[in-house]
This record gives sequence, C-alpha cells and structure tokens, in this order.
Amino acid sequence: MPLALILSSHVAGSRVGGSAQALSLAPFRIAPVEVPTVLFGRHPGWGAPGGAAVEAATFEGMLEGIEANGLFDLADLVITGYFVSPEQVAIAARAIRRCPNARIVVDPIMGDAGRELYVKPQVAAAIARELVPLADVVAPNAWELSRLSGIKVDDAASAVEAARRLGRPTLVSSIDCGEEIGVVYATPEGAWLAAHRKLEHAPNGTGDLLTALFAAAMLEDLSPPERLARAVGGVALAVEAAQMWQAPELPIVALGARLKDEPAPVRIEKIT
Repeated sequence: MPLALILSSHVAGSRVGGSAQALSLAPFRIAPVEVPTVLFGRHPGWGAPGGAAVEAATFEGMLEGIEANGLFDLADLVITGYFVSPEQVAIAARAIRRCPNARIVVDPIMGDAGRELYVKPQVAAAIARELVPLADVVAPNAWELSRLSGIKVDDAASAVEAARRLGRPTLVSSIDCGEEIGVVYATPEGAWLAAHRKLEHAPNGTGDLLTALFAAAMLEDLSPPERLARAVGGVALAVEAAQMWQAPELPIVALGARLKDEPAPVRIEKIT
C-alpha cells in the first residue's frame, strides 16, 4: 500500500488542509501519515478557528518518531501545505531530504487574489527558498505563482510562462477562462489546461483537494493530461455535490471512490 506523508494543517471540523487530504487519499488506497502544523477546530473563514499552532519542537519531534519507525524510507509521496513559521518550513525541508523514494508535491500556501499574503512574509520566503527547489511538482494558485515567479499570471499563457521561469513542473489553479475556471499543468515537455464551468459558492478546501488528487494520480501510470483531468474533475464533482446537497463543506467522505472513478467531465486543451 502506498504511503503519503502530509505536512500541513489539521482542521477538525472543516474539510480543508492536511486532514481533508488524508481523507481524499482513501479511495486510492494511499495510507496517510499526517503531521499537523496547526490544530484548528474550523476553517478561519467561519470565524475564530479555535486551537493553536503546533510548536516547531513538537512538529520536529513527531517527524523524528515517524522516521524512527522507518516510515521515511517507505513514503511514496510527501505533500506540503500550510506552515506558520519559518522554523516549521526548515524542519519540513530536512525531513523531505530524508525520504529517498518519495515524490514531493509542494503546495506553496501563501495567499490569494483579493486577500493577498495571509502568512507571514518570512514563511512565504522560506517556502520559496527551501521547499520549492525540492518539489517534483509545485501546486500554487495563480496569485501564488505570480509571487513566486515575478510574472503576473492572469491567463493560461502567462501561467505557462511563469511556470517555466519557476523551473519546476507546476500545477496552477484559479486560472480565469471567462465562463470557465481552469487549472494549468506545465512541464518541460508540454502544458495542458483543464477547465470546467464556474460554480458559485465553492466551499473552502478546493486547492487542498486538487493537490491531493493530483498527487495520488502521480503514483499511477497516467499521462499528464489524464492526471490533470482526473484531479480537476474530482474537484468539480465535489463542488457540484456540495451545491446539490447544500453542504457547507466539501463532501469528500460521502463521495468516496467517485472522486477516483467518476470525476466530472472537464475540457482538456494542450497549450504547448
């Protein structure tokens, strides 16, 4: 059974962050090892989240225990997400270097359009400096890719240009395509766009779900456009189901294997 090390937030009452990613890997039979950077009761978008950040020493101690049990050698994936301090980022980078067989997916959670930067500038700088260079895939939203690359990302073409400057295979979400919303996957070999119709009032956590679904697809013998279509289709399915069921959170558990086997159809276009 594949194993994924998830270094991100744990939010007990909301389907966001590492806790949501752990649930979304179940249909793929990928065992999660979740190491939280924060312990919150709910997403801050609902109000005061409750809980607190995990101290750097505690975060590092958890990783030491996981490594002592031989799980770093067994890890097939490492997914990184939300961090609250540069110390946590440095600890994560050291752990990644000790996972010899894992594919590394870095979601550089820093901010978003409209909200701008919502982590400390020192955290954003540490992610760019220490984690992005270790990534097999970087998974920013358009705003984060703009910050990382220095290129304004406002469409698919600029997303590809920015990804090429970043120098890593890049999965870019929140690409405005008129009546559609898109995700670009750019590699040195080519770039593809997956788009579906815009849906209003999407619950929080779509970026976390996209990252996890794409990471899971990396472990299968799928072509890049197939990985992209299944990941984006899984997110579209979850948002559509949340609206149909009037669910305030992404219904990851209720959808179960449908996230893998019945993703929503999306439009795929080869860009380069």
